Amino acid sequence: MTVTGGTATAPARPRADGDVPVDISRVPAREAAERELSDPMYHENDPSLLQRGLNHLWEWLDKLFDSASGVAPGGPLGLVVIFLVVVALVAALWWRLGTPRRTPAAAGDSLFADGPRSARDHRAAAARHASADRWNEAVQERMRAVVRSLEERALLDPRPGRTADEAAAEAGRSLPSHADALRLAARAFDDVTYGGRTADEPAYRRVEELDTALERTRPTLDTASPGAPS
Repeated sequence: MTVTGGTATAPARPRADGDVPVDISRVPAREAAERELSDPMYHENDPSLLQRGLNHLWEWLDKLFDSASGVAPGGPLGLVVIFLVVVALVAALWWRLGTPRRTPAAAGDSLFADGPRSARDHRAAAARHASADRWNEAVQERMRAVVRSLEERALLDPRPGRTADEAAAEAGRSLPSHADALRLAARAFDDVTYGGRTADEPAYRRVEELDTALERTRPTLDTASPGAPS
């Protein structure tokens, strides 16, 4: 805009042919620019979709780490120490407790999984495993022999789906002098069957000795009914 003699005049608009002014509004101009920039030649060096996603992920993790280190004692170093302590605690618990066990409801017939066999059959299978140093299988078969023998002697009612712990608890009521040994034998069975533990020869010999001792033990039966006169 120029001022001539106090009169303001607008700048002349560019003319296409010297006579008709060229007037391009904002919307068509923006659309024309977008069409031009959408040409693939302008995006040949752009990062891929995967790369952009990874960039956003690393940015988010970086912000998260910065926020956590800001509230952790000692800053970033303190956060690293806390992380290492948590990892050590998890490892210690895993080593102490072993692989999480299945619940009895999910285990099904957890004690006798291969159909009914006699106590003698289970003892023979245990002996074969022991002679080959397969102590896990030997412990399992000997514990099955213990429970099957108690069922054959009518000290336990045959019941599908009974777990080793349940059998030990029930048998311990009629054989109280062996209640602790029964519980330990059931624990050994559970450890090798569900807990990911490895048995050894002493573990097997303890179950074997329990089986032999139970064969020579007479049950303690409480025949007095509650409330009966003494």
